[in-house]
Amino acid sequence: MTFSIVARCADTGMFGVAISSSSPAVAARCSYVRAGVGAVASQNVTDPTLGPRALDLLEAGRTAKDAVATIRAESKFIEYRQVLAIDNSGDTSIHSGPNSLGIWTQATGLNAASGGNLLANDTVPAAMIAGFDAARGHLADRLVAALRAGLAAGGEAGPVHSAGIKVADTQSWPLVDLRCDWTLDCPIETVAAAWEVYKPQAAAYVQRALDPRAAPSYGVPGDE
Repeated sequence: MTFSIVARCADTGMFGVAISSSSPAVAARCSYVRAGVGAVASQNVTDPTLGPRALDLLEAGRTAKDAVATIRAESKFIEYRQVLAIDNSGDTSIHSGPNSLGIWTQATGLNAASGGNLLANDTVPAAMIAGFDAARGHLADRLVAALRAGLAAGGEAGPVHSAGIKVADTQSWPLVDLRCDWTLDCPIETVAAAWEVYKPQAAAYVQRALDPRAAPSYGVPGDE
């Protein structure tokens, strides 16, 4: 019930995940990033423990292929899961269990991997990779482009209701973590609109955390 992409920006070293689903709050359960380490999507009859476990393996120096192989060997009911991982070299690995739902498939590209289940057709992950590769700008811009491309290629077999983008830069917390947990409109466009608002302010929020003395004003009534 999901299509997603994990990606790395070769220029900045940022990691990101973009995801959409007919299920509610998909990004809350399925998206994982860690600065300097990698990004993971864990989906399809989701086990939320797999994302942090994969990131721990990556942080310990395992490659994406090794981390996913370990997840596959050690996890229960792995035949029901999809796990996508990218490491700090930009290498990727995907596990799609044979009990993944509906039409399911996957695709890889340079610094990106995509997968999905209950898809409208088997071209969706490849379209997401193509959309990501064709886009320019901030990693989050490219992730939004990938989601839009996946939806344009058919997306899920039914309408999607939730979406999210998450990006890690150099801090221990995500630079970007924007979600639409439920809507009857297009959740991808809702997240895209939120990113357009947040993008020019993202660096200021980091500065406020690191040293509020040097941060720009809040720009709210009463702020001098």
